[in-house]
This record gives sequence, structure tokens and C-alpha cells, in this order.
Amino acid sequence: MPSTPTAPEPTDAGASAPDALVRVERFEAPELAHVAEIVLDRPRAMNAVSTAMARAIAAATKQVAADESVRCVVLTSTHERAFCVGADLKERNAFTDAELMEQRPVARAAYGGVLGLPVPSIAAVDGFALGGGFELALSCDVVVAGEGATVGLPEVGVGVIPGGGGTQLLVRRVGWSRAAKAIFTAARMPAGEALEMGAVDEVVAAGTARDRALELAATIAANSPVGLRSAKRAMRLGADVDLAAGLEIEDACWRATAFSGDRREGVAAFAEKRRPVWPGR
Repeated sequence: MPSTPTAPEPTDAGASAPDALVRVERFEAPELAHVAEIVLDRPRAMNAVSTAMARAIAAATKQVAADESVRCVVLTSTHERAFCVGADLKERNAFTDAELMEQRPVARAAYGGVLGLPVPSIAAVDGFALGGGFELALSCDVVVAGEGATVGLPEVGVGVIPGGGGTQLLVRRVGWSRAAKAIFTAARMPAGEALEMGAVDEVVAAGTARDRALELAATIAANSPVGLRSAKRAMRLGADVDLAAGLEIEDACWRATAFSGDRREGVAAFAEKRRPVWPGR
């Protein structure tokens, strides 16, 4: 396996973080008007996920999920060298067992919030995405990585297992044996290797993952909001059932779109050779 750099130690992972922690940004450019950017913004700790940051991630995803004008979400970082280095181990090191268990539902709400976004989501990964950081990316529908990115689930090396969905999401992305090797070895993978195994979906020049993610988001957001939400729902609900059950889920989601204003507008726009103006209902 190619050698990978060692992640720098977060300098203030156990200290009080800046007030923002996580921001939700919107855009004035017309092509991005229906895109929301969730920005991980704890740069001095390389976005290590503290209890406070987990709450902020959950709140941001809840805000975005409730906004019907959003058609696509991009998850990014303010840190040039790290998307997110995972759980705040300095904070956890001071926890009692009871405090660790109290934090658990907070962490689950953060990762579940990203996974449960009702619209397509794209992670833009530059730098390190390790442990819980990689799980945040895996919780998105599409992962774009910069050439210098390093990803991995190293939790067994510190006596736990991936707890933000990693044991389930990586298996579903790359298959049992590849996921087993990655998780059991606690391996850190460069972007090219992660692309080859299917853990990320696209590799771009270092430092340009956000730009590419926003480009993809603009393409996605040009499509029907009803169609996007229904397609994601069909795929998510159908992924873990047999084919017959999956086809029933697809049929139910198709019916939800068939008599929508978006379907009528889409057909009319096609017939009239113009761009659709989606009513979103």
C-alpha cells in the first residue's frame, strides 16, 4: 500500500472552539440558488467532532432538511489540510463512562442528520478525512476528493469501532472484503486508492474538491426538486430489501411524482423545447 502522511495533531481539540463550528451558506449565483453548503468550521481543531460540534452538525442538517428550496447539499471544510479528523479524542479522554454514553445519541444525531438529508448530498474532501470525518463523507451520496486527500477508518487502532455508520456504509459502497480489509487494518488510504476501491467517487486536483462539488451540485439542482427527493427516497429505502420489495418502493415513489406539478411542467417544457420552471410540488 502506498505510504500516506501522518495526520497532524489537532491543536485545540479539547479546548473551546470558535462560535461558528458549522455554518450553512447559500449562494446568489442563479445556478447555485437551490444549493446549500454545510461548512465544517472548527479549523484550529481540524474539525475534530466535539460534542458541541456534533450538535451543530445535527442542527445544520435539520435546518437544511426543512428548507424546501434546497435541492442539493454540499458538505465542505474551512481547513485546507483536513475535511475532518474524526472524533475529538482529547475531549473523550476526559469523559467518564457515563459521559461517553451521554454523548452517544448526540453523535448519532449528527451522522444521522447527514445520512438522512432528503435531497442529494456531496462531500468535498481535501486533506484528511479520518474516522468520523470519513463517516461524514460516506454519509453523503457522492464523495469528491482532492488528489492530496487521505481517508480511512482507524478506530480499531484506538480500541473502538467506526460508530458513525462506517461499518455499514463502507460495506455498502465497496463490498464486504474490501471494507473488511480497510477497517480491520485501520488503513489510511490516499485518494487514488480510495477511488479504485469505490470509497470515493471522483478525484480532482488537490484543493479543488469544493469547486467540483459545487459544479456537480449546480447540475443536480437544475433538475426537478420533486424528482430528486423521490429518487433519493426510492434508492435509500430500496437499497437493503430484495428486488421485489425494492420495485414496490420505486412504484410508490414514482406515483408520488406522476401527478406532481413538476411532472406536468417537465413534460410541457420538453414539448415546448424550453427549460422547465419547477413549481417544486
